[in-house]
Amino acid sequence: MTVRGVRGATTVTEDTREAILDATTELINEVVAANEIDKDDLASVQFTTTMDLVSEFPAVAARMLGWVHVPLMNSHEMDVPHGFPRCIRVLMMWNTDRAPQDIKHIYLRDAVNLRAKQSKLT
Repeated sequence: MTVRGVRGATTVTEDTREAILDATTELINEVVAANEIDKDDLASVQFTTTMDLVSEFPAVAARMLGWVHVPLMNSHEMDVPHGFPRCIRVLMMWNTDRAPQDIKHIYLRDAVNLRAKQSKLT
């Protein structure tokens, strides 16, 4: 097996505990379902939020889903002027035999616009 990164992102409309947990739970469930990930195959998971989200740690949603033995980390994204607001991102380090091109990265809510926005910057 190789460790592969699986990316995902979502957004919230407000900085509340409930909004962050709901959006993060939805994101986790979508990434896991799309890639058929078994939590026991996760090496670690990194969550980030934009600086405007401070009401809860996104990793709490993973713990609430029973991810008690998966190493989790929370941090903030860089606060750059052209950044995307109220955004939660995840990077799952996954032990898998899948090829990189077979991994499905999931972008929900307003985060579906991230790829288009990033391509304009390059």
